Amino acid sequence: MGMLVRAAVLMSPLLFCNAFLDLTGPNEMEGVWKGPTTLPCAYVPVKGFVQQTLTWTVVHDQSSGTVFRRDGSGDHVLLSEYRGRVSVLKNAPGNVSLHILNLEVSDRGTYTCQVTWRASNNSLIAKEITIEVEVVKVAATKPVIRAGELGLTVPAGARTSLTCVASGSPPISYRWFRSAPGGKALLLSSQAELAWDSLQPSDSGKYYCEAENRVGAGAVQQSDAVELAVRDLPITVVTPENGVGYPEKNYTTQNLQRTHLSLYLVILIAVVCGAVVFLVVFLIICIRKPKDAQVYEVKFHNSRAATPSRCESTGHYEEPISSTENNYVMEPMKNKRSEEINMKNNEYDCVGNTQESEYEVGDTV
Repeated sequence: MGMLVRAAVLMSPLLFCNAFLDLTGPNEMEGVWKGPTTLPCAYVPVKGFVQQTLTWTVVHDQSSGTVFRRDGSGDHVLLSEYRGRVSVLKNAPGNVSLHILNLEVSDRGTYTCQVTWRASNNSLIAKEITIEVEVVKVAATKPVIRAGELGLTVPAGARTSLTCVASGSPPISYRWFRSAPGGKALLLSSQAELAWDSLQPSDSGKYYCEAENRVGAGAVQQSDAVELAVRDLPITVVTPENGVGYPEKNYTTQNLQRTHLSLYLVILIAVVCGAVVFLVVFLIICIRKPKDAQVYEVKFHNSRAATPSRCESTGHYEEPISSTENNYVMEPMKNKRSEEINMKNNEYDCVGNTQESEYEVGDTV
């Protein structure tokens, strides 16, 4: 009896945790062809039990084997047709769901999620669930038109776009039309987005789009028409300041025009000032007398040694213009008896045994 009680005590933690370490997930599900899908598999973590391994296996018509395995060495994708298309979230305790990208028709089959835990006494507990996956093709749904940030009433010159959105199995092709008088429609684009770089009032009108994929008979789905109104209003241009942390400022077209006018005024003032400075410099150069045309005043002093009287004569000459410098040497006249100098109607005689001549040369202004 004691042995049974002891065994029950030892097994009770395992039985208790075994009830909580259950994997949950659907028995079957459908995935959309060419779309992403998730195979759910989860459990509630229990203290004292650490996940050791996680294994996803598959059995289908093409092949069977281990799709994904996680253990102490990391994550491993073992089947080549799933490489680059499957993953399991990390750092999400209890969530071991398998994510598959670009689901192919060949991916249909039976998938098994198996998790193994290690208890504190090094015992192992393993649980698993199976999910039947079917790959289906879904026709394109009725598309919805999404307007840009400015909405459907947009000022002229602005940039905007309309986007056509539909769900279903990819690839989905789109076409844009504009309603014309007489019930006709004008084909504009074969892309999901219809964009304008600079709207004009003539772009106002009703627009609609169509969506289509290759599922079934390829029925075309048409959206409801929307009316785009282009108003001749000033455009608000938002430009951020240079650098980080400066708030944005709004500038209207009127402010831009004022800025252009101010710039033109600054350029005009600069040109006028430059012309005035050039004219002043030109006048100064023209008025200034050239250095090679200076007029000199020559004074001649004749003095006697015996008497204090002196004869003085003054003459003028202009320095000849020459490319070379002219040197004049004035020699004193000695031991001459007399010298006659006639100037106009006055005559002066200066006689002496010893004479000393002095010459003063100065600029005459």
